[in-house]
Amino acid sequence: MLFNSHVFILAFLPIVLVGYFTIAARLGQKPARFWLLAASLVFYGWWSLPHLGLLIVWMVTNWAVGERIAQIRLDAGPQASRPWMILGVTANLAGLCYYKYTNFLLASVTSLTGIEFAVGAIILPLAISFHSFQQIAYLADLQRGQRPGYALPDYLLFVSFFPQLIAGPIVHHHELVPQWKAKETYALQDTAFAQGVAFFTMGLVKKLALADPISGLAAPTFATAAASAPGFADAWLAVIAFSLGLYFDFSAYSDMAVGLARMFNIQLPYNFHSPYKARSIIEFWRRWHMTLSRFLRDYLYIPLGGNRKGGVRRSINLMITMLLGGLWHGAAWTFVVWGALHGAFLLINHAWNGLREAGRVAGLGAVPSHVLTLTAVAFSWTFFAAPDFASAWAIVEGMTGFNGWISPAAGAAWAASPLGLGVSAFGAQHGAWAMLDWAAPACALVLALAVVALAPNSQEIIDGRRFAVDEVPVWGRLRFQPSLKVGLLAGAAFLFSLNLLADVQAFVYFQF
Repeated sequence: MLFNSHVFILAFLPIVLVGYFTIAARLGQKPARFWLLAASLVFYGWWSLPHLGLLIVWMVTNWAVGERIAQIRLDAGPQASRPWMILGVTANLAGLCYYKYTNFLLASVTSLTGIEFAVGAIILPLAISFHSFQQIAYLADLQRGQRPGYALPDYLLFVSFFPQLIAGPIVHHHELVPQWKAKETYALQDTAFAQGVAFFTMGLVKKLALADPISGLAAPTFATAAASAPGFADAWLAVIAFSLGLYFDFSAYSDMAVGLARMFNIQLPYNFHSPYKARSIIEFWRRWHMTLSRFLRDYLYIPLGGNRKGGVRRSINLMITMLLGGLWHGAAWTFVVWGALHGAFLLINHAWNGLREAGRVAGLGAVPSHVLTLTAVAFSWTFFAAPDFASAWAIVEGMTGFNGWISPAAGAAWAASPLGLGVSAFGAQHGAWAMLDWAAPACALVLALAVVALAPNSQEIIDGRRFAVDEVPVWGRLRFQPSLKVGLLAGAAFLFSLNLLADVQAFVYFQF
């Protein structure tokens, strides 16, 4: 069930909200939590009942292993419980690898050895990348000495809570479960509900009015790049469109997740803070997919040794972290290259900072730093977006001008467009609706560029915060205040979005 679907917006969400607050008022907190758990399982099971069973078994097993870790640690110390933690983490990674990487690994072996393997189709369960990391973090926290003592239903709700289940944010147990123990969580709060609706509406508009039409500009070029090499103009158009489409797609999902949880008086962590305003790759990763960056830092980079064992070891740890982070995004070598590029960029960034601190080089300045960062990020997206290396390399050649200014296919499309034929001639041949279909993605691209460069992000507008939901609000410009005017504006945006729901497209990160 997609957030941007009629069945979710007009049926599932209203029923769950009304049921939650009604049950909480009449029967109490515990029944309300059971209602929310049942709704979350229905939400997941809407896609696949067999995989719902797999999810339940996965969660119950992790909870049982976690209880074992906590009890052994309490009785005999951390060394005694460590084998159970290793077993639990290994089992989670084994399940993730089987479903997500079996075909990739076998295909890699086949390409190296020529040995072919007969393997049946393996359907990737929704949310496996996210809930696996979430549960690995839970087991690691227990091994470190946290003893939350959650009952099984509370743990199941922590993992399966539907706003964050499919594509994050990756939430820690201590961020979520204690909120269900608070009395105020179960009473409808006007301000929190209004904030939730505003977050959800902003995300819906981002998805339908920006992400979907912009992504349509990039997809044809990446799909045909290997067969028809793009020129300089169409390659850069595709890369810029993909960069913006991906950002607004995932940012939209994260906004909608935060908004949905806020309607239930639950605070989820933010996932983005205007990453394309970053002036370095280090800053970019502090702003992009913040909960994934936090997980990789706390549960991979630091356990590997972080920066505690010298510069060489830090560089190795950083590169390992980014390689595995790239592989987490997708079962293909192109994703590994994407991770390797960002690892290399981060190493260069750290080395440059060291030279600056030593007074051996001067700073680049704000504008050149920003341009260089965006160029590096856009270049790396080529490998993230391309279906294979041949396509990625064709795009790179186009970006560097080796394929000329514009490809023949793009030139023919330009000649047949309103800009090539003229608006009057195009309208006479194809009609007004064709003109609108052509103009909508172009207008969305221009608007997206303006939003990225100039506009505040959603949490700055609604909460006045940047990185964390518990920060003191410090950002006042355009600050959200529930009022009749704001309500009418949000209602108009919501109705506008509903009119765009005819062609429902899944979120990009659903495939991860």
